[in-house]
Amino acid sequence: MGETLQFVVQYGYALLFAWVLAEQGGLPIPATPLLLAAGALAGQGRMHLALVILAGTAGCLGADIFWYSFGKRRGAVVLNLLCRIALEPDSCVRRTETRFSNWGERTLLICKFIPGLNTAAPALAGMVNLPYGRFLLFDLIGGLLWTTGYSLLGFLFSKQLDRIARDAHLLGGWLLVLFLTGVVAYVIRRWYERERFIKQVKGDRITPDELKHQLESGERPVIIDLRHPLDVLTDPRTLPGALQIAPEDLQSRRSEITRDGEIVLFCT
Repeated sequence: MGETLQFVVQYGYALLFAWVLAEQGGLPIPATPLLLAAGALAGQGRMHLALVILAGTAGCLGADIFWYSFGKRRGAVVLNLLCRIALEPDSCVRRTETRFSNWGERTLLICKFIPGLNTAAPALAGMVNLPYGRFLLFDLIGGLLWTTGYSLLGFLFSKQLDRIARDAHLLGGWLLVLFLTGVVAYVIRRWYERERFIKQVKGDRITPDELKHQLESGERPVIIDLRHPLDVLTDPRTLPGALQIAPEDLQSRRSEITRDGEIVLFCT
């Protein structure tokens, strides 16, 4: 933390703006420690708290406007691209769409506090054609809440953060080794669980060509379109005769699914 504080002092508000802009733009460089450091410096009178909040919020807004515009032009392609770098890419898109479907534009108020949702939510807002004025309003409030929350936390606990920095300095490189070991162990565990699941379902897959051949030969398997309603909204095309049922509705709508033949499930 000590080095972080000196770094922020040297480069000031421009650094904070650029760092938050890059992090909200999708780069894996967490901005939370920088906001805490800037808040701590404001608590020591070496920076101005209002300008810290302004710089951080401006960085959020700049990145989000980019993703909103990109999502409006390219739709679900952008959301899949953003979720591809997540540790759980198979469920990232569904979780993001479900949250936005449940909360609507209010998602923008809290998305900065939820990893994976902070970048995807603005793109999804553009994808569903949320009016630009409402997007700016809710996104601005959300950016203010996130930036104010962490910088104010650093402001209020500036003395404690200094003490933590001194203790961390005593541990030296071992603290970094412990942190990196924990991160690597977590990533490996998530990767292993995902690979094990894919291996379990791999034998039950049917290729598009195999399904096309079945349809052309007169076979009529039960086809269920599992795409989220937001995906259907942006691309209403589906397979002939497919039932559109969300995964969470399969149990309640099971009576619509006949069990006398093959059942094919598909999604994006």
